[in-house]
Amino acid sequence: MSDFLKLVGEQLRIIRLSKGLSQEEVAERTGKLGFSKGRISNIEHGQSNITLSTLEMLMKALDIAPEELFNFQKLSGATDIEEKNLMLDIHRSLLRERNLDEVKYVVRITKDFLDTVDAQSKKNSPNG
Repeated sequence: MSDFLKLVGEQLRIIRLSKGLSQEEVAERTGKLGFSKGRISNIEHGQSNITLSTLEMLMKALDIAPEELFNFQKLSGATDIEEKNLMLDIHRSLLRERNLDEVKYVVRITKDFLDTVDAQSKKNSPNG
């Protein structure tokens, strides 16, 4: 699939995760004529060519505006997506070898770190 589909899919995934939603929850929010978890996954991985209607339905399910979806400042291109996915795969394989308490600890520390970075970013931004 195209780099643009990968970019949009990754952006949808990032937004979904930032809102604390699972793929199942997004699928449920698309209504009776909506999507399965598998369809959401395919879209997020850029493996599905979607229509504007589909995109609109997903944006409503995520409660986002077009400018939020198309703000790609955090992703500079498809190569970033591929590199991020590779790093996440490596991280995932390392964590699979650890016990559950260790994985929970890593997740908690990572979240604390990212919250600190985000707070610092806000503090240093002109609007913060």
